[in-house]
Amino acid sequence: MAKKAKTAFVCTECGSESSKWQGQCPDCKAWNTFTEIKLGASPASRAASANFSGFAGSRTDITLLQDVDVSEAPRFSSGISELDRVLGGGFVPGSAVLIGGHPGAGKSTILLQTLCHIAQNQPALYVSGEESLQQIAARAERLDLPKHQLKMLAETSVDQIVEVAKQEKPSIIVIDSIQVMFLEGVDSAPGGISQVRESASFLTRFAKQTNTVLLIVGHVTKDNSLAGPMTLSHIIDTQLMLSNTDDSRFRILRATKNRFGQVNELGIFAMTEKGMREIKNPSAIFLSRSEQPAPGSIINVLWEGTRPLLVEIQALVVDSQLGNPRRVTVGLDQNRIAMLLAVLTRHGGIFTSDQDVFVNVVGGVRVTETSADLASILAMVSSLKDQIIPHNVVAFGEVGLSGEIRPVSSGQERIYEAAKHGFKKAIVPAANAPKGAVADMQVIGVKTLAEALDAL
Repeated sequence: MAKKAKTAFVCTECGSESSKWQGQCPDCKAWNTFTEIKLGASPASRAASANFSGFAGSRTDITLLQDVDVSEAPRFSSGISELDRVLGGGFVPGSAVLIGGHPGAGKSTILLQTLCHIAQNQPALYVSGEESLQQIAARAERLDLPKHQLKMLAETSVDQIVEVAKQEKPSIIVIDSIQVMFLEGVDSAPGGISQVRESASFLTRFAKQTNTVLLIVGHVTKDNSLAGPMTLSHIIDTQLMLSNTDDSRFRILRATKNRFGQVNELGIFAMTEKGMREIKNPSAIFLSRSEQPAPGSIINVLWEGTRPLLVEIQALVVDSQLGNPRRVTVGLDQNRIAMLLAVLTRHGGIFTSDQDVFVNVVGGVRVTETSADLASILAMVSSLKDQIIPHNVVAFGEVGLSGEIRPVSSGQERIYEAAKHGFKKAIVPAANAPKGAVADMQVIGVKTLAEALDAL
């Protein structure tokens, strides 16, 4: 009598396992996400015991902590400075990098550009499981990229890919994409939870034992989250997300996880006929304002990763025709705007309970830090009072519930960035105001919301 195969249930959201099906995942609290999979010892044991001959030794050797080399890991450039910035200074040998994004965002394009550049100096391998080699060659021809050194492989079997990589010994490998790869012995179709998890684990272990940079392309779902099990994000070292802005020409590359660099670092690119072109001065693309000043607009200075970024915040406050006035935000947290309106009522004496409030960050940038509080309030007051804020004014600062203006990180660097772009007046937290004068700029340090409104 045949032995019954053992099964388990895995949550598609977080990767949590259970011996029986459950309606709600006890870890991530998601409903109807458990999927039955067959348990097989072969892939897991193979990934755990794999020792790729000819490369680094066993990872099971015990080492004293004081004997570990703490010198900075050597890096090599991708050839694209904006990508190097997001990575933290370039590629680290033995690291696994996952890049996700919607179809058409430019993932394959930027990776093809990167590998064509790297292949001029060291061996590189591009593995395509979705596109044919003819399609990739045609794209390289259109982008006018050097093609004579880059090695290509059309394959979806992880076992075959590793065998080829052991022979070629490339310094960097691209897997495009992980959702079409499969590992023999895993009872799941390509793209399934088990296949994605086991394939990524096996490839990552190979990369770390051989000091090979592994670049994995991943798909995203309709809500911009990475497709596949949550464990995929834990396996890799760096996770990058490539997204579109409101202007279809521009792309934003953001690091959401980075073991070798700054998290939330930002890179700006423009999609052109010759591929992805890096934007050296990203603030310039978000400052294209109309020549005729209008109420409800002000410039805010954000801090993204390791550099400042100037963006325009627009607000529209109008009489509400509904019993429950609307609070609509694009690029900002809606709950935070509601909180700022309450602070404005209590400590600014300005009531908006009968007004519809709309706030937008121009350019498709998503603002997650609190430095946009002061600029958002000033933009809303400007629209409500129908008073124009001059184009040469910037503002930043966090607003507390008691109406105080709190300082933010890298305040002086933000001021100098605004002065470099020609702004003449800055309304900032008093703790962020520089002690000395800033050339061609008036810096007004404020401690309370009332002082900020008076300064405006």
